[in-house]
Amino acid sequence: MAFSLKYRDRRFATAALMGALLLLAPISGCSAPAGGEPPCFPPAYSLTPTEATPGEKVTVAAPDADCNPRYGMNARIQVSVTDASGAEVVKATTAMNDAGGFSYTFVVPLRAVAGDAVVTAVPYNIDWCDDTGRNNRVAASGDVLPERVSCVIPMQPLAITR
Repeated sequence: MAFSLKYRDRRFATAALMGALLLLAPISGCSAPAGGEPPCFPPAYSLTPTEATPGEKVTVAAPDADCNPRYGMNARIQVSVTDASGAEVVKATTAMNDAGGFSYTFVVPLRAVAGDAVVTAVPYNIDWCDDTGRNNRVAASGDVLPERVSCVIPMQPLAITR
């Protein structure tokens, strides 16, 4: 997903999304709705380091969720990095466990533009956002596939320096 925004607009959009994530953080716990499993958001992930130069390794990782997301034994996470120019410079999937835990290391591409980059990590090819109050990760039967419901995509900032 590439996008083209002016530098000021990108910074505003990133700040707005990060603010939205902070507002959602307190409600991302697992409280059971009447008659069903609790909503279970993907666990928060982190970057190490949060500043890197092209050619350096960065690890994206998340612990297991403190609730039961039921991702399944073949679950995958999609990690992408969008650089300061708006170009998607990393897009990969890797293994994730049933509870949402994962660790993925990538090398910042030499072509990555220096500045504020954004890293996203979302469960791949499944409905990962349970803001409906029901667990949407249960396998669908027949041709009916789970649909992703509306929510904000979690992002982490990565400073790419030269």
